[in-house]
Amino acid sequence: MSKGLLIETHLFEAKLQQEENGTYLVKGILQRAGAPNQNNRRYPKEILMRECQKYQQLIKERRALGELDHPESPVINLKNVSHNIREIYWEGDDVCGVVEILSTPSGNILKALIGAGIKVGVSSRGMGSLKQVGEVLEVQDDFDLLCWDFVSTPSNPGSYMTPLHEGLSTPSNPYSKVNSIITDILCANGTCPTF
Repeated sequence: MSKGLLIETHLFEAKLQQEENGTYLVKGILQRAGAPNQNNRRYPKEILMRECQKYQQLIKERRALGELDHPESPVINLKNVSHNIREIYWEGDDVCGVVEILSTPSGNILKALIGAGIKVGVSSRGMGSLKQVGEVLEVQDDFDLLCWDFVSTPSNPGSYMTPLHEGLSTPSNPYSKVNSIITDILCANGTCPTF
């Protein structure tokens, strides 16, 4: 199979808490290894471990950015950045993380949604190929993790985020494109609403 854009989504449930310095942080499960999701895709743990190790460099450089909604591109678009991953770590088969919600237009939208109790998904974006293994599509060794984004519809239940004191999302999800178009319209000429 050829290498393409792969998206993996988990439910993200959090209440925002603001720190004394004004930073908003949440923590929770970013991705699960070894278990098929509703997209019938499985990420082997050894591949995710390798990619998380590589991702540590982006975290160290404060470049572990993600967007609000998945674009249909392997490029992280800075005008849509909503958050920065501060830390990732393993708990069993779960990749967990600490996420800083940024004061960008998209970050402010994300803050408002989470603050209003809206459940959103946290979703990995990467490039790789798939191989049919029994009943599931298994991610292959050529997988490259790009980032984790926030999306409207999760594909995996059971991943929750909680405050920290310091999607069925597929490339054909019709709401992702609509949300992106609405954000682009609202943000035209630098007139993004702030919440």
